[in-house]
Amino acid sequence: MFGIRFIKVQPTTYLLQYSQGQLKREGQGLAGFYFSPFASLVAVPMESVDVPFIFEQVTADFQEITIQGQVTYRVVDPKQLAQLLNFTLDRAGRHYVSADPEKLPQRLINLVQVFMQSELGHLSLRKALTAANMLVQQVYDSLQTAKEVKLLGLEILGLSILTIKPNPDTARALEADVREQLLREADQAIYARRNASIEQERAIKENELNTEIAVEHKNRQVREAQMEVERSVKERQRQIQDEEMTGKISLEQRNKELVNLTAENLRCEADTKAYGLTATMQALAGVDAKVLQALASMGMNSSQLVALAFRELAEGAEKIGELNVSPDLLRELLEPRSLSHQAAGKFNSPQAKK
Repeated sequence: MFGIRFIKVQPTTYLLQYSQGQLKREGQGLAGFYFSPFASLVAVPMESVDVPFIFEQVTADFQEITIQGQVTYRVVDPKQLAQLLNFTLDRAGRHYVSADPEKLPQRLINLVQVFMQSELGHLSLRKALTAANMLVQQVYDSLQTAKEVKLLGLEILGLSILTIKPNPDTARALEADVREQLLREADQAIYARRNASIEQERAIKENELNTEIAVEHKNRQVREAQMEVERSVKERQRQIQDEEMTGKISLEQRNKELVNLTAENLRCEADTKAYGLTATMQALAGVDAKVLQALASMGMNSSQLVALAFRELAEGAEKIGELNVSPDLLRELLEPRSLSHQAAGKFNSPQAKK
């Protein structure tokens, strides 16, 4: 009403109020009335702004690539920016009267594109596709020191590159090359795996052979130990046999000495007996046979006497006409007698003489 209006801006917006060419007030988050026919309002947003970008660049080997990313900035000197770009609001205080606020992000993108092209001029296609981090760091440092950024009163908060892509034909060629490289690497992996398997099999065979050699060596040691034990046993048996043989030889020698001594004793005994018999025979040479017979019968038992009596009868059988032996006589003859004269009395009986 009557051109008096009220305006209130956000705390992140810097407001400059001019009246008849004079700056009346300025600051962030201001609110108040103003007379629109004579007042000019300049509102500079100071919040951080994310500006996405996508553009094409050429690498050092003249290959086109597409770079997609984002740059983040904010206004740190709104009065200086307001002097270079028109951020004036309309009388209602709702819209900008100029398109300069919309041109600010594009200016920043153009600056990013210039710095990006400067860096890509030294990189080949393959290196550029994998140099996102390096490009971000180099371009970010260039933006921090860029004169245009300082003149605009801006501060670069961040820069990021989302993707770097070649054109479709180049991408297919790279994919084919990479595919072939991957296939070659796969073949190399297969060969390496086969070689590793062969090496493992060789190591296993060597271990088996070494194990067999070790087992044979142990078996040889066991056999040698067994042979040594058997040799010791045989040596001991031989020693025992030698000792037994020595003992037998000693025993035979002693037996020989015993036999010789026994033979010598028997010979001496026989000589003694022969000498005794010779002396006895010489003593009895002139003695009657009857006397000798009587002497021989001395000390005989009854059976021997009876036998001697029968022998005498037999010697005089031509002189005996008839000899009768009664059963009682036979019974008495068969019974043992302690005295020889009893048998002699029987033979001198009348029955015996008959």
